[in-house]
Amino acid sequence: MIDSHAHLTSPELLVGLEAMIDRAKHAGVTRILNICTDPESLREGVLLSQKHPWIQNAGATTPHDVAQEGEEAFAAFARAALEKKLVAIGETGLDYHYEYSPKDVQQQFLRRYLALAVEYCLPVIFHCREAFADLFSIVDREYPKKAPAVLHCFTGTAQEAEEALQRGWYLSFSGIVTFKKSGALRDVVKFVPMSQMLIETDAPFLAPQSKRGKQNEPAFLPEIARCIADIKGISAEEVASATAANASRLFFI
Repeated sequence: MIDSHAHLTSPELLVGLEAMIDRAKHAGVTRILNICTDPESLREGVLLSQKHPWIQNAGATTPHDVAQEGEEAFAAFARAALEKKLVAIGETGLDYHYEYSPKDVQQQFLRRYLALAVEYCLPVIFHCREAFADLFSIVDREYPKKAPAVLHCFTGTAQEAEEALQRGWYLSFSGIVTFKKSGALRDVVKFVPMSQMLIETDAPFLAPQSKRGKQNEPAFLPEIARCIADIKGISAEEVASATAANASRLFFI
């Protein structure tokens, strides 16, 4: 399995990280994409990938933080892209649920990160909450048609999923799909083709149902794979194999 989105170098996970990595290996996780969201997590991520080459990095300031941290961090991520220390740009996007950063500032940095991805031929990892119309509109103008991208931790509607799939994007599902009240999201999983699906933990957030209340980690990824397998009526091994192939194609090949 490949965990396509985990914040390994967030402060919450740095303590005890080596033991967590060992648990991930024993759980069958063969690659992890570490998501860096600021210069410090990026510095730690570069060191981590040097020590564990099967862990690689993506980077961008989240839409929550662009108003306060965006300018300084953008320069760091642009430098990392130039130096080939990133395999993707993200998570970037729009979040109108909390709107910790003004909408116009979020949109400005989304455009800048899209341009960065195009400049260095890197895929994009999107974060989107209650902002799909604006996301699709901006990306359609600023990002080449069918260019590689994934909507991480997808929790949108069936219509929003269809729009993303039509653009050739992947949809990534997290532990949310296992939650008791996520019936609508499980209905979305039913029609998303395995050829456009990824799985992720989003660690340290969103531990799956059996681990609710605990700090999430990549070793919990099998529970997500099993849940999707049950929804699809296939084996967990098939889910693991298909999503790993997709993540490899998107990020690592």
